[in-house]
Amino acid sequence: MNGLRTMALLAAMTALFLGAGYLIGGGGGALVALGVAVAMNAFTFWNSDRVALWAHKAQPVTAMTHPDLLDMVADLSARAGIPTPRVYVMQSVQANAFATGRSPERGAVALTSALLNGLSRDEIAAVVAHELAHIKNRDTLIMTVAATFAGAISFLANIGFLLGGNRDRGQFGVVGVLIAVFLAPLAAALIQMTISRTREYAADRGAAEITGDPLALVGALKKIAHHTTWQKMETAEANPSTAHLFIANPLYGQRLDRLFSTHPPIARRIAALEAMAYEDGYRLPPRRKVRVRQAVSRIPKVLRR
Repeated sequence: MNGLRTMALLAAMTALFLGAGYLIGGGGGALVALGVAVAMNAFTFWNSDRVALWAHKAQPVTAMTHPDLLDMVADLSARAGIPTPRVYVMQSVQANAFATGRSPERGAVALTSALLNGLSRDEIAAVVAHELAHIKNRDTLIMTVAATFAGAISFLANIGFLLGGNRDRGQFGVVGVLIAVFLAPLAAALIQMTISRTREYAADRGAAEITGDPLALVGALKKIAHHTTWQKMETAEANPSTAHLFIANPLYGQRLDRLFSTHPPIARRIAALEAMAYEDGYRLPPRRKVRVRQAVSRIPKVLRR
């Protein structure tokens, strides 16, 4: 169901992009928009992983520098049923991570140095499993394509604002430009947000299924939330278009903008994971099971699904 919903949202994003091109430049504008969409998505398909890793100055991990981490990723990849992705480390004071790559065969996982130093082994494994779930479901490509469309729609809106649209089409041309300039970017941001949030919840569940411990990801998310509240990631601030890739929103200035955030609130993700731990029968120590039962009793039923 999530896959069908995501494809429908991507189709809506494509239609919105072509519609914005038509409103700004008529039939010719729609054709130009289509050509731009094909070119941008071709570039995204082949180069998204390299661009993201380069933007965050990620360095490849070797058996000499991080042997335990490589063994962990290989083990979790085998459990997930995908090829072992490339592993990178980013130097940052913020605990965070992202995955990229157009397919499981081209997957890559990047973790910050703060995450490796500040989380327990089980929590690191849970974060890695979350990123592997993204790779397995090809979310890395889907979300990058969505971000590319959103950026392209904003670009078209700017062009329409500067050029004034197709003046040969009378009043409709003016109204069309206004719609393209003001409403199309807003709609694109909402669609991108919906796609990304849907995939984050799915990746959380996938991580819990891979590790067998939903509460390990709960602990990781709590620590990451604390870090993203107080620590800036300089590379993310310089490249905000990559924020959707991360397990938690790395942008310091946009964290409170919940309406357009590409990430669901961490509190809701934690609530869903705790409900999963309690209701799906995962093996928990007795005292921890009592604490989770008490927490789940306070969670609205809609968040337990």
